Amino acid sequence: MEQAQGWGLTIFYLVFFFAIFYFLIIRPQQKQQKKRQEMLSKLKVDDRVVTVGGLHGRITKIKDDTVMLRIADKVEVEVNKSAISYVPGQEAK
Repeated sequence: MEQAQGWGLTIFYLVFFFAIFYFLIIRPQQKQQKKRQEMLSKLKVDDRVVTVGGLHGRITKIKDDTVMLRIADKVEVEVNKSAISYVPGQEAK
């Protein structure tokens, strides 16, 4: 009988720690990922953006997985959409 209670308590602790792990780590990360995907899907031409490398630029063209950024007069670079960190003015909501 004592052994059955021991296993029941062990299972309870495992479920309890998994629930804590889920609500403190997994769920917030999923919310953040959803916000990021939403931000990337709403990008449009003439948006100002900042890349993960720190480049500031304005979108001139949007392709499937990449965007063209104007980073200076007559200077454009092509970056992956996943390299866009945030759109200034929309990052902290």
